[in-house]
Amino acid sequence: MSVPEEIRADSYVGFDSITQQIEHKLLKRGFQFNVIVVGQTGLGKSTLINTIFASHLIDSKGRFSADEPVRQTTEIQAVSHVIVENGVKLRLNIVDTPGYGDQVNNENCWDPIIKYIKDQHSAYLRKELTAMRDRYIQDTRIHCCLYFINPTGHSLRPIDVIVMKKLSEVVNVVPVIAKSDSLTMEERERFKAKIREELVYNSIRLYPFDTDEDEEEEVQLNEQIRTIVPFAIVGSENNVIIDGRSVRGRKNRWGVVNVEDETHCEFMHLRNFLTRTHLQDLIETTAQIHYEAFRSKQLLALKEGVNQRPQQQ
Repeated sequence: MSVPEEIRADSYVGFDSITQQIEHKLLKRGFQFNVIVVGQTGLGKSTLINTIFASHLIDSKGRFSADEPVRQTTEIQAVSHVIVENGVKLRLNIVDTPGYGDQVNNENCWDPIIKYIKDQHSAYLRKELTAMRDRYIQDTRIHCCLYFINPTGHSLRPIDVIVMKKLSEVVNVVPVIAKSDSLTMEERERFKAKIREELVYNSIRLYPFDTDEDEEEEVQLNEQIRTIVPFAIVGSENNVIIDGRSVRGRKNRWGVVNVEDETHCEFMHLRNFLTRTHLQDLIETTAQIHYEAFRSKQLLALKEGVNQRPQQQ
């Protein structure tokens, strides 16, 4: 079929207002964003989420005293909030995976996380295939996985390589170096370069992905993001005074780490990436790539199962 010729109307029709109509409906309905945080205890997963969205959304799940029991790596908990900013409602679903990879035997400890992500796809597919489905299906599919890397300054742990590879097959993985202020700037850059080499060597494909639909500006932005990944971040819910103004930061005996200062850490790059430039793309990529791959596999398996049934005489 040939591409129809593009013509211009002789006078104003008004269908260009469709973008405003869509915006009005979307603002009324709100947006849904689901993020899962993965990493060992004590890396500041809860603090970072609270810092990104400038709200106290989740409490720390780490142990505060030696006599507290170690939490199981399979304990997965979802917390939901509605955040409003300039009339825009964001329904934020945060899935916490406390104590991941902390045990002596970590064999297959990633299975509950993978299962949880696939379960959300499965739940969405079931609702999609029902005869009387809802007008708007509640979307609990995970749009982003923030993967926390221990700031050792050396290389990725073998378990990190395995888990990131498995996670990247089912979700958009965004790796972050936690508590990066424990590294010098030189150590940080060497560590980041080493991690990027290991990701390439182990064929771990991380978000963002380029598509044929991307414009030159979007391709350049994605390339810029890939030169920064993994994000070296510092999180803090506390305010400190710097030059007479209050900023979020961490104060120690050597001075103050300003979370929002790009010369101190890459928190601002991460926040802008997650909320200001790639929020919608994370949602769309989940639906068009990860969920679509899951959906196709499930429907093909269902079809093969029907075909293999013995025909009734």
